Amino acid sequence: MDARFDQIPEIALEWHEAERGAVLATVVQTWGSAPRQAGSQLAISGAGEIMGSVSGGCVEGAVVVEALDALGDGIPRLLSFGVADETAFEVGLACGGTIEVLVEPIGDDSPRLSASLLRELVAKRAARAPVACVTDMTDWSRHLSTPDDPDLGDRFRLDQSGRDEAGQLVTLHNPPLQLVVVGAVHIAQALLPMARLAGYAPVLVDPRDAFASEQRFPGERLLHDWPDEALAAIGLDARTAVVTLTHDAKLDDPAIIAALHSDVFYLGCLGSTRTHAKRLERLRADGLSEAQLARIHAPVGLNIGARSPAEIAVATLAQITQALRGPR
Repeated sequence: MDARFDQIPEIALEWHEAERGAVLATVVQTWGSAPRQAGSQLAISGAGEIMGSVSGGCVEGAVVVEALDALGDGIPRLLSFGVADETAFEVGLACGGTIEVLVEPIGDDSPRLSASLLRELVAKRAARAPVACVTDMTDWSRHLSTPDDPDLGDRFRLDQSGRDEAGQLVTLHNPPLQLVVVGAVHIAQALLPMARLAGYAPVLVDPRDAFASEQRFPGERLLHDWPDEALAAIGLDARTAVVTLTHDAKLDDPAIIAALHSDVFYLGCLGSTRTHAKRLERLRADGLSEAQLARIHAPVGLNIGARSPAEIAVATLAQITQALRGPR
């Protein structure tokens, strides 16, 4: 997939600033089996160029036509499309349904989507700052919000764009998920590709070149720094999971300490119950509090009876998913 497919606001802003005209289309609401969920976006230029998607291809043509009209009159529009069963099947759905799409021309005169607001949004995305664009579809007023908003906290955690209780459109722009794995062991060889399939940007940290080699981990991002230095360089935030796999306190402990002093949503550590008890003793001696230590998932992974490295990787990714999406 073109990497720019995930840079829709950036592309729309680029087209606008190049005076080519730009429109942003956003999925507001759809059926559960839709190929593109609420919050998915499509950028349309004044020349009819497109980047992104709001469906499996069944409504894009009509959205482009409406977008060009909106670019001309400056008025946003909320579109509703009914997709017949046979059409839905052709684009990969089990049955038909309805999809709503908000089309917003970009400009500096209301009710267009403000270019200055779009610039602010793009800047926050570049800084990996979670942000939501909240649009009142009755008067076309818009503002940016953060996870500090008590009404949006769960939405950010669950990546749940769409209408809120007041009927406003909440379009989330969460930073990409990232998974930091410390220890180039067999489990890591299975876990990294699984994580990528689940939507994570994985990175492997191990100062031992012979372990963290291109031959053992082809195509993976490898960092050969010591874990505390590597994690500081990567940057840990609430969209990051950390897994330590080395069993070596010299490597695991600095990574664990760095993770516990950050906002990572998950920290999992390989090792038996006995190994973990010894780990906790060391971490207490290093000044970690009981509240911090309670954040550690150890032994790592859901208890599904996993034995092989691949099975342990499955259990670990499942536990990471539970931590991200499950109830709090």
